[in-house]
Amino acid sequence: MASDPADELVDLLDHAGRVIGIVTRRRMRGERLPHRCVYVLVFNTRGELFVHQRTAKKDVFPSYWDLTVGGVLAAGETFDDGAVREGCEELGVDLRPTFLFPFHYDGEHSIAFANVYQAVHEGPFQLQPEEIVGGEFVPVSNLAGWIQRKRFCPDGLEVWSEFSRRQKW
Repeated sequence: MASDPADELVDLLDHAGRVIGIVTRRRMRGERLPHRCVYVLVFNTRGELFVHQRTAKKDVFPSYWDLTVGGVLAAGETFDDGAVREGCEELGVDLRPTFLFPFHYDGEHSIAFANVYQAVHEGPFQLQPEEIVGGEFVPVSNLAGWIQRKRFCPDGLEVWSEFSRRQKW
């Protein structure tokens, strides 16, 4: 793994989600190129969702809050392996995520072909200081208020919207 995250290699995708090459994360971000990523919704056994604040050093949406744990996949990495890796890196635990659904995000800063996962874990977490400032479990009934009061990553909001639609909440 490269010491500078911007030098990490990621799969470049065409607009149908097929791998067509490999580029650095720096180029992918700079040119808003399609890439692969994972999103993991982390709940505790009470059904509360883990919500966290990103660090000010993040390359997109610095200091925003997020409803999902996850990130960009390394070149050649599977979605399942990426979901497990991201849980270990960001939360310091083995999440054992379960696949929920494929997801496509096309936003101002990013075009992502992703898989969404769900995991259950009580914590405590060893938050990765380069990625996460802090976080807490929030009752689902309180999420709307949080979302109104804080800046949240738009892709995570879309993941949550699709998850909620599928759950018919």
